[in-house]
Parts: sequence; structure tokens; C-alpha cells
Amino acid sequence: MKAMRDPEGAELDHLINACELSGKTVLEIGCGEGKLTRQYARMPRKVVGIDPKITDLHTAKNDISGLSLHSHVIQAIGEKLPFPSHSFDIVIFASSL
Repeated sequence: MKAMRDPEGAELDHLINACELSGKTVLEIGCGEGKLTRQYARMPRKVVGIDPKITDLHTAKNDISGLSLHSHVIQAIGEKLPFPSHSFDIVIFASSL
């Protein structure tokens, strides 16, 4: 049996308490299958999730499609971001290896 990560949703609560997501452009580094991304995808103006594993990104893309027209996932690594400086208002790097 696979352990559930953050079944109470505490991670999202902490994120919401730490910063205002509404109207922001958000980058999530290490989005994996998009479990956290899916929870807050409707809040920001735009959200981009990156992860090096293409199989996880396929799952994430399927899960967030339909939630927001401004949610995207891209195969990339946090050490070499494929975006110009200052492209995002908020960058999230949580629970990632």
C-alpha cells in the first residue's frame, strides 16, 4: 500500500497562509504527478509545474487539464530553469527530492 502524502491538506493550508496566490504567476518546482498543483490550480493567474519525470508529468497534465486554462506542466529540472529571470511572482519547492 502506497502511503498518502499530506492527507489532511496541511501543505496547501501552509502555502495559502504564507502567501497570497490569487492573481499571481506561480512556478512549482518538482510538481511530480501534480497532487499539490491540482489543489491550488484555480487560485493563481497562471501556474506552471516542472518535473524531470515525463511519466509523472503526463499524470499531472491529465489531472489539471480542465481546472484552469492557465495551468501547464513542463519537463525541466530546478537546477536549470527554462524561463527568464522574474517570470514568476511565487516559486514553490516543497516536498521534492
